Amino acid sequence: MIKIATIDLYNNEKNEGMRCIREIVSDAMKRYNDLDISYEVFETRFKGEIPDLTKDIYISSGGPGNPFEGEGTKWEKDYFNLIEKIWDGNQSNPDRKKYLFFICHSFQMMGRFFKFGTVNKRHSKSFGVMPFSLTKNGKTDMIFNGLTNPFYAADIRQFQVTEPNEKIINELGAKILSFEIVDDNDSALPALGSLRISNEIVGTQFHPEADPESMLYHFKQDERKKQVVEKYGEERYDHMIEVLQRPDTIRKTRETVIPSFLNNAIKELCKVMLR
Repeated sequence: MIKIATIDLYNNEKNEGMRCIREIVSDAMKRYNDLDISYEVFETRFKGEIPDLTKDIYISSGGPGNPFEGEGTKWEKDYFNLIEKIWDGNQSNPDRKKYLFFICHSFQMMGRFFKFGTVNKRHSKSFGVMPFSLTKNGKTDMIFNGLTNPFYAADIRQFQVTEPNEKIINELGAKILSFEIVDDNDSALPALGSLRISNEIVGTQFHPEADPESMLYHFKQDERKKQVVEKYGEERYDHMIEVLQRPDTIRKTRETVIPSFLNNAIKELCKVMLR
């Protein structure tokens, strides 16, 4: 059996992220319908639920607010303890490694844990469909295969990871895969868009799970439209809606990033089971 777990960090806030993750995992289970694959969700931030080490693949979700607000709480200690055990276990047990994907809020938590950059508040809230540029490593990485450069992704956040620490990144053997393209502040440092810690552990600052249908519905609401227009202008809003409807933007990112992560993880786990 291959066991997949989602670590829900939405803290019981209404969201589309968990639905999208469930759909992507369900699609993977259908592709590999000859395998015995289970899926379970853990409400870590809201209920303190935490998966154990019997799982094979972990997806840690986005979530609202400040990535430091859980400091000292039991759920955060348990969360970091799980990451540490997965990381240490992968170093000491090369025969059956565990796979871990971090999304947005979780990416900031990942930055705090591994200390590969500065976790801080963004100069303004990122809100909408944003462009990201692939690095040299990103262009050849398995999770971005087939995306354009730059590519587009849903990006809704108030915090970020900036100022990559090259010393720690080199010590970890990590690779920066992409950066945000900052288009609302000429003097702002670009945030890391995605980073691979190892073949098994990777994270994105953006939301690769987002689907165009829910994003279109979201941004056509009067309140959301007003927020975008007030910040960026009517022309930028119209461009965002146009970009959302193109098949090579949000839809392509959704169909590529996490599905590629899951495909690779399942294939590698199958190799181990067949030995």
